[in-house]
Amino acid sequence: MADAMEMMILSILSPALHCEWGITSIEQAMITTVVFSGMFLSSTVWGKVCDRFGRKVGLMASALLTFTMGVLSAFAPNFKALLLFRGLTGIGIGGVPQSITLYAEFLGTAQRAKCVVLIESFWAVGACFESILALFIMESWGWRWLLIFSSTPLLIFAISCLWLPESPRFLISAGRKEDALEILRRVANDNSKPMPEGNLVMVQYHNTENRGNVSNLFTPNLRNTTFLLWFIWMVNAFSYYGIVLLTTVFLQSPEECHGGGHKMNMTDVTGCKPLIKDDYLDLLATTFAEFPGLIITAAIIEWCGRKKTMAIEFGIYSIFTFLLYFCLNRRSITVFIFVARAFISGSFQCAYVYTPEVYPTSLRAIGLGASSSMARLGAIVTPFVAQVASTHSLYIPITIYGICALFGAIAALSLPIETRGRKMTVSYHFYIFF
Repeated sequence: MADAMEMMILSILSPALHCEWGITSIEQAMITTVVFSGMFLSSTVWGKVCDRFGRKVGLMASALLTFTMGVLSAFAPNFKALLLFRGLTGIGIGGVPQSITLYAEFLGTAQRAKCVVLIESFWAVGACFESILALFIMESWGWRWLLIFSSTPLLIFAISCLWLPESPRFLISAGRKEDALEILRRVANDNSKPMPEGNLVMVQYHNTENRGNVSNLFTPNLRNTTFLLWFIWMVNAFSYYGIVLLTTVFLQSPEECHGGGHKMNMTDVTGCKPLIKDDYLDLLATTFAEFPGLIITAAIIEWCGRKKTMAIEFGIYSIFTFLLYFCLNRRSITVFIFVARAFISGSFQCAYVYTPEVYPTSLRAIGLGASSSMARLGAIVTPFVAQVASTHSLYIPITIYGICALFGAIAALSLPIETRGRKMTVSYHFYIFF
């Protein structure tokens, strides 16, 4: 939820600073790019931290860093200072996906996909909450207060981590048998269930230094999966954040054919078109697309499997993106963006389900972290497509996003492993009850 709020603010902050500080379209794109650059640089590092020192440690440090830099961003005196603080905010956000690693490791095979999609619904809650905050705060208090309010949930999460249990799977892979048993006893007690019969014993042990080693992602049995996943994550982020940024671009567009047709006012002589109440309401409406996307994904992921679900959702996103080619009114634009965002959101969540499932415990956090890092490459590029290329023609981003999603569908179908009904593996360390 907190992660979504920090991401959603990117589409709101740029137009506000364009009007207040007179920044160019390239500088607007840089605000988004520095955040994703920070995420790109840090995601793999956070994965290694979580594989070496624990999921809980990495998550708490990530949340505290993001909160601190988010608040400092609100006090930035100029554009360069803002870029610095937003970049450091991105470094903190890079660790947030590890929450999925921790959560997935507590789940059984049968319900894992639905539960991960369910927890990802809070991303949608956060995105909608950010749109509502912007609706009530931006016109009266401005972007600085919006940044402060948007960072607060991360402080709440960091404090809550004090009561967060560590992953038993991580403790097992780290050779900490007694700690793992204690967590399992707590889980059994909280659920009023008995512990499994027998003793927890180590079957195989390897050097703990191998945990979180990036090179292990490229072993013969994982190499193709890793490369395809990196591409899928890259396309997901490129397409998802692209449609988010395009929403405000379309709302501000002077072209009647693309739902804009902004009326000229005193600020328009400088090219400044501040978002107004109707714009925030339309932004909120398209943000609600996250929910049907999640519902559809949860409904079909066990039926179609992870690979086909991603491919279908990439394909539908591509279709509704290409439909933006036509001369449409504002309502039609909003509907098409709504549908496109719903399905690319679903595809993204499906990738979050698939990635922790396909990697073993000893590589799970680094595998998810590396994939998340590759996603940020797509997110780094997307502002220059959505916010800069669109100043020349709106058909440029429409074409690029539509084609990229088709390639994403092909990559999803090409994945060598289908994880539906597949148990999580342990690799270097594993224990059994007998």
